Amino acid sequence: MVRVYRPLPVERLKLLVFDLDGTLIDSARDLCNSVNATLVHFGREPLLDATVAGFIGDGALMLMRRALQQDNQNGSPVDEDFLAQAYAYFLDYYREHKLDFTYAYAGVIEALTALRTFPDGRPRSMSVLTNKPVRPAQAICDALGLAPFFTHVYGGNSFPVKKPDPLGLRTLMDEAGALPEETVMIGDSEVDVLTARNAGVWSIGCTFGLSPEGLVAYPPDVLVDSPQDWMAVLKPAAYLLQQ
Repeated sequence: MVRVYRPLPVERLKLLVFDLDGTLIDSARDLCNSVNATLVHFGREPLLDATVAGFIGDGALMLMRRALQQDNQNGSPVDEDFLAQAYAYFLDYYREHKLDFTYAYAGVIEALTALRTFPDGRPRSMSVLTNKPVRPAQAICDALGLAPFFTHVYGGNSFPVKKPDPLGLRTLMDEAGALPEETVMIGDSEVDVLTARNAGVWSIGCTFGLSPEGLVAYPPDVLVDSPQDWMAVLKPAAYLLQQ
């Protein structure tokens, strides 16, 4: 299902920028397992997967900080030296287990295949901008067959600041020669909507992702319930041919 709050200029959108976790892939189980493995390693109690999943979206360091803060039942601040140790362990563990259960959502490959061109056949540019560290992000895209669709896969440590700061998105726009009105950010959380707003570009929110509740407080221009809906929004002619 598609809900349009502000119609997109489909014929002008030359750059499509995708979030990764909760947008292209379901990585929640591997991230939750890695957080809990870290907590157990340091003698802490594991957290419910639903609790950890709610911490995803602002990068791995913030994910680990939130998990440790949740574990601090007295509400005391997280010790920064301990956070650094836990974060290093988390990264090492996640690098080894990032593909245990992670998969591309159904319909993603088909949608990306269709969206790599305009409705009239002209080529489009597509990239990934995630707050996940860049090396595991690129490795996951390679392993799941997503990498060939994207000109760039940038992560949370590719720039000095993360989303929702617009630096990464503006860099992608400069590299693609795309204006704000020719660019759309596609993601599952308020972080992605805010990134789009901060860069002055269009936004598509994905309710099937990890943080759909944020899309209520920060509504995108268009809201979709599946990757197939991307085609209905961005390449309606191709979508209608499949119906």
